Amino acid sequence: MKKKKIIVSITGASGSIYAKLLMDNLQSLSSQIEKVGVVMSDNAKEVWRFELGNSDYDHYPFDFYQKMDFNAPFASGSAKFDTMIIIPCSMGTLGRIAHGISNDLISRAADVILKERRKLIAVVRDTPFSLIHINNMKTVTEAGGIICPANPSFYSIPKSIEEVAQTVVSRVIDLAGLEQESYRWNEDNS
Repeated sequence: MKKKKIIVSITGASGSIYAKLLMDNLQSLSSQIEKVGVVMSDNAKEVWRFELGNSDYDHYPFDFYQKMDFNAPFASGSAKFDTMIIIPCSMGTLGRIAHGISNDLISRAADVILKERRKLIAVVRDTPFSLIHINNMKTVTEAGGIICPANPSFYSIPKSIEEVAQTVVSRVIDLAGLEQESYRWNEDNS
């Protein structure tokens, strides 16, 4: 299996636990990954500190890029990053992507991923959705992106907030094409 080059973008939407669990999981799946590039908005850092009570986002062994660093390798299709995960994805970010507004590294990288016909996974976390949100999700989907709402499942009988959030992260990892051990509906999960 070819190793993946993955962009993780973290926006200021609520749901920092999803980003943390994804990065934890990517660390444990490192044998399947060539490189992880991370870009966080300023709001994402504030929300992380507020929701998780720490600033551990910068302790991961990944390459971190500033939100306006257009010299990041994944600002161009020639770098061949094959997957981008925006987790959580704010509706503002989704709207800019849907309308081709590349005014920061997150929206530029998403534009590159879509134009190169690679995999974009947007983990939207807002609720309820307005018609504007729905239309932006439709536009991104029609452009080849995957909208993966941060809607947890409960059939694995999760026992903690982390286990609930992990049900979403496990779906994201599956969508990214990585192999992992996780609960599977109606399969032997012992």
